[in-house]
Amino acid sequence: MWTVLWFRPAIMSTLLLLLLLSNLCRLGQSMSREEKLKLRNQVVEMFDHAYSNYMDHAYPADELMPLTCRGRVRGQEPSRGDVDDALGKFSLTLIDTLDTLVLLNKTTEFEEAVRRVLRDVRLDNDIVVSVFETNIRVLGGLLGGHSMAVMLKDTGYHMQWYQDELLHMAKDVGLRLLPAFNTSSGLPYPRVNLKYGLRSPESRTGTETDTCTACAGTIILEFAALSRFTGDPVFEVHARRALDFLWEKRQRNSNLVGTTINIHSGEWVRRDSGVGAGIDSYYEYLLKAYILLGDDLFLQRFNIHYASIMKYISQPPLLLDVHIHKPLLPARTWMDSLLAFFPGLQVLKGDIRPAIETHEMLYQVTKKHNFLPEAFTTDFRVHWAQHPLRPEFAESTYFLYKATKDPYYLEVGRTVLDNLNRFARVPCGFAAMKDVRTGSHEDRMDSFFLAEMFKYLFLLFAEEEDLTFNVEDYIFTTEAHLLPLSLSTAPHAPSPANATSEEELDDSNFDWTCPNTRLLFPDPAFPRNLRDPIRSAVDKSCPRPAIHREPGMGRPPLRAQDFMANNPDHLELLRRMGVSLIHLKDGRVQLVQHATQAVSAVAAEDGMRFMQEMMELSSQQQKEQLPPRAVQIVSHPFFGRVVLTSGPAQFGTDLSKSITGVRGFVTVAEPYSGCAELSNAAFVQGRIALLQRGQCMFAEKARHIMKAGAIGGIVIDDNEGSSSDTAPLFQMAGDGRNTDDVTLPLLFLFYKEGNILLEALKEYREVEVLLSDKARDRGRDVQEEEEDCSTDQTSPIPAATLDQLHVRTVEQDESAPHNEEVTPEEDVGPAIKRNPEPEEEPDVDKDSSRKSVEAMMADWREDLEAFQQMEDEL
Repeated sequence: MWTVLWFRPAIMSTLLLLLLLSNLCRLGQSMSREEKLKLRNQVVEMFDHAYSNYMDHAYPADELMPLTCRGRVRGQEPSRGDVDDALGKFSLTLIDTLDTLVLLNKTTEFEEAVRRVLRDVRLDNDIVVSVFETNIRVLGGLLGGHSMAVMLKDTGYHMQWYQDELLHMAKDVGLRLLPAFNTSSGLPYPRVNLKYGLRSPESRTGTETDTCTACAGTIILEFAALSRFTGDPVFEVHARRALDFLWEKRQRNSNLVGTTINIHSGEWVRRDSGVGAGIDSYYEYLLKAYILLGDDLFLQRFNIHYASIMKYISQPPLLLDVHIHKPLLPARTWMDSLLAFFPGLQVLKGDIRPAIETHEMLYQVTKKHNFLPEAFTTDFRVHWAQHPLRPEFAESTYFLYKATKDPYYLEVGRTVLDNLNRFARVPCGFAAMKDVRTGSHEDRMDSFFLAEMFKYLFLLFAEEEDLTFNVEDYIFTTEAHLLPLSLSTAPHAPSPANATSEEELDDSNFDWTCPNTRLLFPDPAFPRNLRDPIRSAVDKSCPRPAIHREPGMGRPPLRAQDFMANNPDHLELLRRMGVSLIHLKDGRVQLVQHATQAVSAVAAEDGMRFMQEMMELSSQQQKEQLPPRAVQIVSHPFFGRVVLTSGPAQFGTDLSKSITGVRGFVTVAEPYSGCAELSNAAFVQGRIALLQRGQCMFAEKARHIMKAGAIGGIVIDDNEGSSSDTAPLFQMAGDGRNTDDVTLPLLFLFYKEGNILLEALKEYREVEVLLSDKARDRGRDVQEEEEDCSTDQTSPIPAATLDQLHVRTVEQDESAPHNEEVTPEEDVGPAIKRNPEPEEEPDVDKDSSRKSVEAMMADWREDLEAFQQMEDEL
């Protein structure tokens, strides 16, 4: 696919990168040609096993059921829900396999398969199908088959009878899909009836309102190819319009898109954003549309999205979903297997390093479970145990080998082959895994297994002379169908003049167009050095040989539970282990290890163990998560209408077990850090102490204010500008010792929320707050509510209240690093929650102080609606 370079000069440095890496990254002994030939032939044999069983036991049904050796016919088998929307009684597997036959040099079988399709397949079935699946599998399969038929015909040896029959069928499919695009936004309905279209009584569809981003954004390659093959621009126009609308609806601050969108209003229904299920091929098609069609607009958009992906979603080697409005907040703690395509896309872009890292993580998970689970957690445990024989990991393996020529990836491919034969092969084909942990099977063999898996594995082991045509003259669709790059020069309708803005044409958006020369490392061990630490992180039980260690580098020299970021000796030990400490803008601390920066291989090993301990420590603390707490200002002139979202402590008084909470006046501790005995203990006694984050452990602060007689404590972040608007809340952990002696409540406020409290104290001197598990009714006397709680402890609180929220991050101590892997799934609400105004406004003078406080609160009002919408999703 690197032939793209011949018509896009801007990407020629990608070719240089691939050539250089091919020479630099050969590690160990290369696989012999004989061994590669053996594996290539094994791929062909496995394909024959799957294809022949489909033809013998299932055709003309859409798919093979390999456990019962029969075809899956929609309506005759129990419904599997949305999965069945791919089935349209159009011999799906045969169409999806057409160009695979040619790639595997099965020309005779291809010719016979084309004749079968033309003779047997009907497209006017009264059946509702997925627009997305029908486009990539059926339309894409017919176009790929047509491309191969034309190529073979041009050689003069095969398909001489062919007169574009597959292309005519492809246009028929395209016309049957077009009614789905009849929306005001241009986004297609998710389903369409092949015979009756939409909205008619017979269609049984057309009432849907939502579709996934990938469903609407993975149309352009097939529709544009159809337009350029046939000369009818209508298909490309509709596909471009859908992409334009998605681009316009991106979140403008984060430049990310959500997972599900309303096809009529354009409102995001699901605001989580990642590179896996629901979004994946949208990004893929932006880059590939640029490659196939030569339109700079697609590359510009891809570059903008990619920069945001690498800024917010990519946490090498992980790719974690975030919220588009609050991209610093991870949306879930697990990854789905569809994101395995992304390293391959990064190779196509030329960003090799993160591709190597993520691919290695996926490989280690594969070795741990034999297959990639449908979803797995950030500590690489099974989240969803199914594996429907997805090809994305094999796809990325092929592209990485193509880029680096590192024989390591041939061994990865061998592992994929071995696992398929050992665990998925059955007498009638290959069966999907129902549970990778138990090895149980599911009676399904999806068409994409034949369309994609065997293409990429064959290309991985094939030599150039094994191919009957030049694969680099084609681009792979998301279903691995082959479309010729010559379509870029075919006649087509011009792009709309207003399709882009001057901002999008800014040359700065091309900063990532070509690989940075910093990636061209002279060290041939570079890929291995990236892979080794990741291998250790995933397989924590891997035995390590006894190694002589240099002085000062123990096993390990520093324990995660002992680490403090303000300890110079600890920082020096981290440096020697290749671990960097980064202070994030939101006040958190992040640890990153680069094994190549360690003083020795042994030090790098110790650093990896330290990182593992830190992840395990954070994972353990995550299991002890508590919901957020409330700091409610109840004194004049607030009367409970200002509520600050606060993080709890894993020690001290459990406010969720307190009916009344802890109420008292606040005062600033001296010293403000609370890390020494208080000098103003007499004034703190009987009050709630305000403390500044830093310099010592949270538990130590609590002990000092408790000794002074405080009834509670509030720790305020010392990182100016931090806010729960943009950063995840976290709970304060102990100091590794027994904290049963701490018997008062301790809460945490970010800088922005803490400053509200400090400003109120500055203006009114006497400020009373209520520390509780959730906000009490605003505008109502809190004492009155406490008296009534025996009869009504569940008085309603309007939407977006604190008890609906969930903690985001667990911090080990004042200086413990934030582990981005340890984050729960739900969103966090705004820092301040406000009820509607009470019917009777308290009689308060509207003096300048009142106006000042109202001005502070106004900063958060405009964001409240967006946050409430986010909470509504939970």
